[in-house]
Amino acid sequence: MAAGVLLALVAAGVVGGVIATHVRGHKAVRAAAREEQVSKPQVLQPRPLPAEVRGVHITMALAGLPGKLDEYVAMKSAGLNTIELDVKDENGEVAFPVNVPLAKKIGSAQRYYDVQRAVAKIHAAGLYLIGRLVTFEDPALAAGAPQLAIRRADGSRWLNSAGLGWTNPYDRRVWQYNVDIAEQAAKLGFDEIQFDYVRFPSDGDISQIRYPGKHAQPMGWTIPMFAKYARERLTPLGVRISVDVFGLSATRNLGIGQFPRRIARYVDAIYPMVYPSHYVSGEYNIIDPDSRPGTTVAYSLRDFRTAVRGRSAKLIPWLQDFSLRRKYTLTDVQDQIQAARLEHAKGFMLWNAGGLYTVKALSTPAFR
Repeated sequence: MAAGVLLALVAAGVVGGVIATHVRGHKAVRAAAREEQVSKPQVLQPRPLPAEVRGVHITMALAGLPGKLDEYVAMKSAGLNTIELDVKDENGEVAFPVNVPLAKKIGSAQRYYDVQRAVAKIHAAGLYLIGRLVTFEDPALAAGAPQLAIRRADGSRWLNSAGLGWTNPYDRRVWQYNVDIAEQAAKLGFDEIQFDYVRFPSDGDISQIRYPGKHAQPMGWTIPMFAKYARERLTPLGVRISVDVFGLSATRNLGIGQFPRRIARYVDAIYPMVYPSHYVSGEYNIIDPDSRPGTTVAYSLRDFRTAVRGRSAKLIPWLQDFSLRRKYTLTDVQDQIQAARLEHAKGFMLWNAGGLYTVKALSTPAFR
């Protein structure tokens, strides 16, 4: 009897120990899961992208005119579903006050429009909102913080052919400044941040350019690494990342650091600027590319599709809705739109620096 009781107690102790171990183990697993859940950063989901992007660009100056933004929002009835609004422009000005110390120091943040009202108005209309952020061409930052500027051989600030200063694309402090501003825009409700002039200079006396400091990577990888940096900081905020690139950057190396295939690894969309008036005679074996806008757009986008094949980044071209060498008509704009559709683009954006758009083009019917 005593032996049986002792055996029972031993057995009970063993079983109890096993039970206790399993209970403590489950509690530990649950605790670890809770800790992981708490420590894991929350990643917000971006607003759904339109099935076919049909958009226009609006400058910060136009957005600040009374009633002007309402006029663009009203274009929804003609097929508009996307608006791109300047956050930071070619002059280095920021459209609204931002909590970025360097922007305050150099005085780049202005009050062109009420950003909260603008975002609310555009979203209330059910439109997708892109914030355009001109990146490395930045006269305000180059002048206000000359240590971040591109230099000449004599040590002075380098200026392009338009007399505008550029910041050093290699300098991580320039990266931080731009993404700090982008982060503010994302938190204010922009659905997508589109980086423009995200490249090295292309015009002016390039032979005089000197890039101060150490270069962390070669030119060909600097822009992709900037896109990677921007993505790491902005994606958790529930905003998409995109870049504007030259229309020929998928066709050949332009010497400005834009390689679409490399960039496409780190962005949600690439926006090629395929303006037919910007292509020289003979490009794609077309005598006058400007006179055949649809064909020119198709050839350029074909090269982009080849360049980004296998990447998840979407192609959404910027199309010409302005007159340069000749008067552009509704048919010219529609031809570009149909070419973009034939090349399986995700949509299109119309560009006109003056904000005057061919509204009827937005409702161009799709091929049957």
